[in-house]
Amino acid sequence: MYSFTNDYSEGAHPRILQALLETNLQQVAGYGEDPFCREAAELIKAKMGRSDVDIHFIPGGTQTNLIAISAFLRPHEAAVSPQTGHIGVHEAGAIEATGHKVIAVPGQDGKLRPEDVQAVLDFHVDEHMVKPRLVYISNTTELGSIYTKRELMELSSFCRQHNLLLYVDGARLGSALTSEGNDLTLADLASMVDAFYIGGTKNGALIGEALVICSEQLQTDFRFHIKQKGALLAKGRLLGLQFRELFRDDLFFRLAEHANSMANRIQRALRSLGCRFLVDSPSNQIFPILPNWIIAELQKDYAFYIWQQADEEHSVVRLVTSWACPEEVVDRFIHRCTELFQSR
Repeated sequence: MYSFTNDYSEGAHPRILQALLETNLQQVAGYGEDPFCREAAELIKAKMGRSDVDIHFIPGGTQTNLIAISAFLRPHEAAVSPQTGHIGVHEAGAIEATGHKVIAVPGQDGKLRPEDVQAVLDFHVDEHMVKPRLVYISNTTELGSIYTKRELMELSSFCRQHNLLLYVDGARLGSALTSEGNDLTLADLASMVDAFYIGGTKNGALIGEALVICSEQLQTDFRFHIKQKGALLAKGRLLGLQFRELFRDDLFFRLAEHANSMANRIQRALRSLGCRFLVDSPSNQIFPILPNWIIAELQKDYAFYIWQQADEEHSVVRLVTSWACPEEVVDRFIHRCTELFQSR
């Protein structure tokens, strides 16, 4: 049984494990003030060409979103998110638990456009409602789609014109930046948004995300928020060392490219068999629409998530390939799909 359920089923890239072993008995400062965290932060800043951003290493994505959004907003302010957004669907109400409403809007293919946010502003007009203040997006989105530079620039310009914060969930940012058709860089992202995070958990790290705070007004006292929410690890070295390994060369991007290429290989093969897809995804998440009987056959050897019902005889499934996905597994999966499609 091989799992295409997610991209965090494996542990960590061997080079990270080796670095953890080699530095295991080295004594360093705690709480993210160790040389590994400092070096990792400088490497990421160099990739962006920015020295004026703050970088914090936090164990997981939900925790990063919770800490960042609750720190950035005043009690009466709310976040605007696409309906598929992680903060509104898959975080057990974490943002609401901190006292901030998530305003969900339909969007398109998992993405928000300026007109989507404008509709929220038009409705929330006075102090009897929460005040929209932060726009939450993810790249890649929950549907595997990506933002182009033009799309992000338009959204960024709109947010700045309306005094809104723009925050990017980057759990799969590596996949987005290495996707076919992507024209965004880390430097572009840092110039257009107030904060974003770089996901390590889903791209070769054991755990860990790197939160980048670009807006100076949001940087003050942020470590207090991390501590208060229980994410300031005494052994913060574990997070910093992993990001040092991912960013001291292009390992972070090579791992994401591999995950994308495995998904693209499956997608091309299924298209050649006449398969339709829920969305056009260039990333490591794809959403083919398959006959239910084929899904049942594939589930004998492969695990994956059934996303939604398409009609009485078809369902949408989500296939996710990871940074460690073997090519031979992908080839076997394609061969099995081909057999099934050609058997009827």
